[in-house]
Amino acid sequence: MHYRREIDGLRALAVTPVILFHAGYPTFSGGFIGVDIFFVISGYLITSIIFFDIEANKFSLINFYERRARRILPALFVVIFACLLFAGSLLPSDLKNFSKSIVAVNFFVSNLFFFKQCNYFAPDAELSPLLHTWSLAVEEQYYLLFPIFLVIVWRLGFHWIVSLLAGVFLISISIAQWTSIKSPAFGFFMLPTRIWELLTGAFIAFYFTRSNQTANQSLSFIGLLLIIYSIFFFDNKTPFPSLYTLIPTMGAGLIILFATPQTFVGKLLSCKLFVGIGLISYSAYLWHQPLFAFAKYYHWNEAINLLMTYLIGLTFILAYVTWKYIETPFRNKQLFSRKKIFTYGFIGSVFFVTIGLSGYFTHGFLNFKSTVNQRAILETATSSPKRNLCHTGGTNYLKPKDACEYHQGVLSWATFGDSHNVELSYALADELKKSGAMLKHFSFSSCIPTYSRQVLDNYKNCADWTDEAVEYISKKKDIKNVVISYRIHAALSGIYEVKYPMIANQTGEIEREQRWTSYINILRYFVSQGKNVVLVIQAPELPKSIEELVLKSIEPIDEVLGVSRSWWDERSKYLNTRRHDIPKEVIIVDPAKFFCNESNCFAARSGIAYYFDNNHMSVAGARLVAKEITKNIGNVSKQYK
Repeated sequence: MHYRREIDGLRALAVTPVILFHAGYPTFSGGFIGVDIFFVISGYLITSIIFFDIEANKFSLINFYERRARRILPALFVVIFACLLFAGSLLPSDLKNFSKSIVAVNFFVSNLFFFKQCNYFAPDAELSPLLHTWSLAVEEQYYLLFPIFLVIVWRLGFHWIVSLLAGVFLISISIAQWTSIKSPAFGFFMLPTRIWELLTGAFIAFYFTRSNQTANQSLSFIGLLLIIYSIFFFDNKTPFPSLYTLIPTMGAGLIILFATPQTFVGKLLSCKLFVGIGLISYSAYLWHQPLFAFAKYYHWNEAINLLMTYLIGLTFILAYVTWKYIETPFRNKQLFSRKKIFTYGFIGSVFFVTIGLSGYFTHGFLNFKSTVNQRAILETATSSPKRNLCHTGGTNYLKPKDACEYHQGVLSWATFGDSHNVELSYALADELKKSGAMLKHFSFSSCIPTYSRQVLDNYKNCADWTDEAVEYISKKKDIKNVVISYRIHAALSGIYEVKYPMIANQTGEIEREQRWTSYINILRYFVSQGKNVVLVIQAPELPKSIEELVLKSIEPIDEVLGVSRSWWDERSKYLNTRRHDIPKEVIIVDPAKFFCNESNCFAARSGIAYYFDNNHMSVAGARLVAKEITKNIGNVSKQYK
């Protein structure tokens, strides 16, 4: 197989948008499609090599996996080791997750890990140093199966191979389209929805085994335009992977098929700059995410656009050094024999897995990073054990009729809201259990008040669930009491963390008014249906996570400070000036009354953490609110006996 400079140029066109996308440049909103271009390139090159070796009767699985080890492991190990140097100062919970990701990377199952761990496009995902290794895992899982498949079916003949793989292609792209609607996270990270992209490259390799490459100015240029369009016009709302993914993958395919040194695209991609970036593209891909993630982790509250620009430069410097002094030497069989490659690979994997397991089982080396009192408080910073089971969200949300019911007794209470309702539901159910009352829990993730209004597409699932849940609760005559809890300040003003201690103002006046009206309309509707309505105002937020605040407190057993009371009052200003809109029949419970004094709001007091992150109440904190609810609603013991 002859070397094609334009393929290295295409690699540059793949890696650069990915880096710029992760750096946060909004112009490159579709930069993530670079990974899909890599899949097509990989499928083409690896299939070409395998076919050449099989036809020459010299294919060997051990040779194939040796080449993969030489290509993948040395640079990967260097980057993981560099991450370890910076990971020591992570918070224990973050270090524990990072440790788990190290283990997952070494077994090439990090796509499974991140599928369970995060949303690729969510802000918190940007803080995962090894997030980008999901694509390596997909490739290695594919190449664990693909060569074996070819060896098995080779005797059936070329047409059988193509036909079988065409069937796999169609099944895979169908699954990708279906999961883009039903389960986007699964679709993004998993092999079954990505196989067709690698097979796109494989089919091009099959074509070249029977035909020579033909230069075509128009088709190669269309391929370039398809990629450029995807980079600048796709964004995190584009269903992906799905039929939309055909645009960049077909673009890459057209370039591989028709871009030769005689075409404009071939000449462009064969220039020294593109080829140079392409040669170091693997190392650049490995380095960029850890650099960005640690920078964002340690400088989250600062303007880091200029820093990102410097880090992009550092990415390519490190990539060149890694390519020259790590990648290139380890591909030299004279310097490193097969035995050495496999030996070093095994030793490296054992080393990193050992480190990873140690970090996991020690909870991020918590004992080395904390005092006895700090650990005692953190043990109370717990979320509801029912959170994963009972809290819903997304397209396939839990229908209201299937919502969780806590304990045995008379069903007479419902809790309703967003994720701030989860721990409150659990704590209140325990409080009501004493009186024989049962509670039904309704909560939807990141859901703003949407009742009785039209909303944008990104809140459609939330709006549908809201209407269904409100209707369900209203028709249940045995539900007498409804507790409503939203992260209402975030809904009205936006997320504060990036700007703290500035007061967030990210919601337009018209939208804010509509959200407030929906909030009030929910209360009015439940009152009109004869329900006893309790409105739990959002608990004060924290400037940082409870874990970080506790670990930075010298002696946290008495109290751990959160935000100042003046800051929280300013954050609550809109709601406080509109309290007159709340129906007089509604009982208002404000956690700030017992989470704060005149000067400060507290993250923890008397050895009890009020939160489990930076805004959600812990179960312990929610119990204080639950007691206040039952005290205000009346003597529940008499009500249900």
